[in-house]
This record gives sequence, structure tokens and C-alpha cells, in this order.
Amino acid sequence: MAYLHCLPPSVEPRVSDHIPQIIDMIKQIIDNGFAYSVDGDVYFSVEKFPSYGRLSGRRLEDNRAGERVAVDSRKRNPADFALWKSAKEGEPYWESPWGPGRPGWHIECSAMSAAYLGYSFDIHGGGMDLMFPHHENEIVQSCAACRESNISYWVHNGFVTINSEKMSKSLGNFFTIRQVIQLYHPLALRLFLMSTHYRSPVNYSDVSLESASERLFYIYQTLQDCEDVLLQHDRACLKETVPQDIASRISDFQNSFLISMSDDLHTNVVLGALSDPLTTVNDFIHTRKGKKRELRIESLAALEKTVRNVLATLGLMPSSYLEAVHELKEMALKRAKLSEAEVRQKIEERDTARKNKEYEKSDEIRKELAALGIALMDSPHGTTWRPCLPSSLQQEPAIAN
Repeated sequence: MAYLHCLPPSVEPRVSDHIPQIIDMIKQIIDNGFAYSVDGDVYFSVEKFPSYGRLSGRRLEDNRAGERVAVDSRKRNPADFALWKSAKEGEPYWESPWGPGRPGWHIECSAMSAAYLGYSFDIHGGGMDLMFPHHENEIVQSCAACRESNISYWVHNGFVTINSEKMSKSLGNFFTIRQVIQLYHPLALRLFLMSTHYRSPVNYSDVSLESASERLFYIYQTLQDCEDVLLQHDRACLKETVPQDIASRISDFQNSFLISMSDDLHTNVVLGALSDPLTTVNDFIHTRKGKKRELRIESLAALEKTVRNVLATLGLMPSSYLEAVHELKEMALKRAKLSEAEVRQKIEERDTARKNKEYEKSDEIRKELAALGIALMDSPHGTTWRPCLPSSLQQEPAIAN
């Protein structure tokens, strides 16, 4: 996860280390009149909690029991769920006031959350499939143990599909992050995931990852070009002001960032808004008109700083633009099954073909490399290459997330 710039959790508790806290919480729930024990099992009485279902919007009468498992006739209500389960042969167990057994699925999370965060905390997350019954049950059992229990925000992420098909081991389309980052830069994967709002389903495909890689290369190459220009000037001598139109662009971008992130973390909107400042940077660096602009260097410095701060907040800031550009190119070569020397050789063959006016052969070499995700860039200083979306994948239909 460190490769993806994900911060490590402060605590990674184990259920087996928190059995006393779990038993204490169950005792509280029973003492408060919300649970009952039967033959060594303890069940939560959902009828005692009128607001049960408030998170998912499901009513108690909508929950049809017995569809997936047999209904336990010892329950007062088929919807009652286990807080403690009596020991069964071959299963681990712990001693409790109700006899040997183990915790129910839901109580574990409530007890460990309360142990480290208290009964009230800011954010609780999980997959969309956990909203019911897991998170509903967490809410009622926590509130039953402590009336002041409260979680300010619930965040539920959408599912991952592979080429619009559900990802699962049974379908043979399941793979891990470690497998993905063998061919794609970890931050390209992060960019891809952030390009879809977290509550929406994420459709994983080669086209999506290639597009994210190409986009990330553009971002870092633009900022590296900007850094190269700025290194030629003493920043300490730069003026603190920038032209009004540049100040407005920066302000608009910052406002868009704050509004989008404050509105349920719309990272996809922020990533789209990056286009304007990056285009402006490229204009200042590469166009004749941009190079003549007043306060050009001051503008570049202000734009780079603004974009850098946003990338840092999104966890997309590399340790070095130059290093990230190099790594993205290495990954592109790996996917194309080519070496840098082989690409150089192709460029030389193309240069020779152009000198000999063999334009058909020249175009064929360009197309051959483009099909593999290698784009050739001609300039007065020669031909270079950059990663691109392989033309062999561009015919695949676009799929909306």
C-alpha cells in the first residue's frame, strides 16, 4: 500500500486480542435490555431498536428470513442477530458468562472501534455490500451499549468490475494490486481509482489503466518541463505578483478543488480541473506567445506550486517528477515487451527511411510502435518517445462508470 501512497493505519487490532472488550460490550447490551441469551448464544433483539435500518433505508418487515440459511427457532424474531455464538466442535472458543464460544461477526467491529476511537467518531468506511446487515448491526449494538454512540459520516465504496464483469475468484478474473503494479506504475493505479467517485462502481480494464498511465505521464512531464525552466532562474529574485488572468486561473482551480473535495470527495472533478493549469504551463513553456508573456517565470512558479499542493493532497505527488517520468517510461517498455535500445533502433530506422523519402516505411514504424503504446514525438532537436494509449486498444468500446 505504501507504493500507492496510502497512509498506514495507526492500529491494526486483532479480534483474538480483544475478547474481554467484546464480552464487556455484550454485557452492557444485555444489561440495557437489548439482547437475550439462549443455550449459550446471545442475540440482539432488533425489535427493541425502532430505528433499525436507518442507514440502508430498509424496514424490518422488508427483511425476509430463511432465504439463505435456516431460521433459528430459538430467536424471538428471525431478524435477531448473534452477538455471541456457543462453541462448536473444531472451532476456536473463549470462556464467557454464557459459556464457551466466540464473538458474532458484527460485535467485533463495534468493540474494537470503541476501544480505540470511543463510542463516537468521525468516519466509518467499507464496501457497499457491508451497509446491510453489517453496518446496520454495528450501529444498533453500539447505540445499545452506549446511548451517546454516534458516527458522523458513513462512506461506502462501489464494487470493482473487470471489463464490466464482476471481479471474483470463481470467474477467474481476480487479481491483486501486487500483480497490477508489475506492469503499471502504482500512482497510475491510484489516479485510475480516483478518476471515479468512490461510491460509484469502478470498471477495471487495460484501456482504463493505459489511459491513466498516459495522463499521469503528461502531468509529470509538464511539471518536469516547468521545473527545468524554473531551475534557470533564482526564485528568491522573483516578484510575488502574477498577471491578473493567471491569478484568476489559480483561484478558480483552488476553489474548484475545495468545493469538489468538500462535496463528498469528488476526486474525479479535481482531476478534470487539472487540465486548465497544466495547459497554461505548457503554453508558457512551448508557445511563442507564452514565452513572451509578462511575469512568465513568476506565473510558472505559482502554477507549479498550486498543482503540486493539490497532487500532494491527493497522494499523487512523486518524490521527483524526473524519476516518475522515467519509471512510467520503463513500465510502458515492459508492457510493450521492448527495451530502450530497441525503441532507439526503430527511431533510427525511421530517420533513415525519412531521409530516403520512404515515407510509407516511416509511417509503418510509427504505427507499429503506437500499437504497442509508444508514441514518437518529432521536433527540431530530433525524435523522442513517450508512453501513449496503445492504438491496438483504442477500438475497444468506452464504458461509463
